[in-house]
Amino acid sequence: MNFTLKIWRQKNAKARGKFVTYKISDISSNCSFLEMLDILNEQLVVKGEEPVVFDHDCREGICGTCSLYINGRPHGPDSAVTTCQLHMRKFKDGDTIVVEPWRARPFPVIKDLMVNRTAFDEIIQAGGFISVNTGGIPDANAILIPKDYAETSMDAAACIGCGACVAACKNASAMLFVAAKVSHLALLPQGKAEATLRVQAMVKKMDELGFGNCTNTGACEAECPKQISITNIARMNREFLGAKIGAQTKKTAVGGGF
Repeated sequence: MNFTLKIWRQKNAKARGKFVTYKISDISSNCSFLEMLDILNEQLVVKGEEPVVFDHDCREGICGTCSLYINGRPHGPDSAVTTCQLHMRKFKDGDTIVVEPWRARPFPVIKDLMVNRTAFDEIIQAGGFISVNTGGIPDANAILIPKDYAETSMDAAACIGCGACVAACKNASAMLFVAAKVSHLALLPQGKAEATLRVQAMVKKMDELGFGNCTNTGACEAECPKQISITNIARMNREFLGAKIGAQTKKTAVGGGF
């Protein structure tokens, strides 16, 4: 298969970037998208040109590192996959493929297709730790949790923090990511102790970092490689409002209002 690649090249966060066109041929339809970029980079190195910088790690759809915007979609034209799981058979022979980094202010470009996503780490850090002393390994049934709660929590915990939800949102909202992190702890007994403080701290940090508001279009859910449900956003909003109301009620009571 032969392709024309239009790839965003940018020296650093402050430099002006531009699209550079490359021709690549004899690519197997079974080749993954990142393997195709590897082949391109090998050819560039042989020519004495600088290879294209892009993020990757596990290449198994687990780490969430391969954040590429391909033909106007995060992670490309396939559904429920990361870029490393995208194969060239999803394109037609002779296609022109446009490859860009995530476009969001909180994710500044480091170089070419690599962006700095430490903003997500800061949000998680703002949530703090669970203070429950778990001790040794408990029996599987020592803490009774309703099956639907356990399954919903695990579904939310499947979030790999790739940032596709931010890239898909016209407001660059991180609501789905934050909601997933809030939900998978808020639903379990171990996460209840700091639940009110956690949701307030994470939402505050999200706003401080410059992420936009939720647009309610559902683009985040549609492009999420782990199919995290937007019902988590509704749960996070309930947790957040409940925490705010509870804090205000407590403040009023302490102040002698009751």
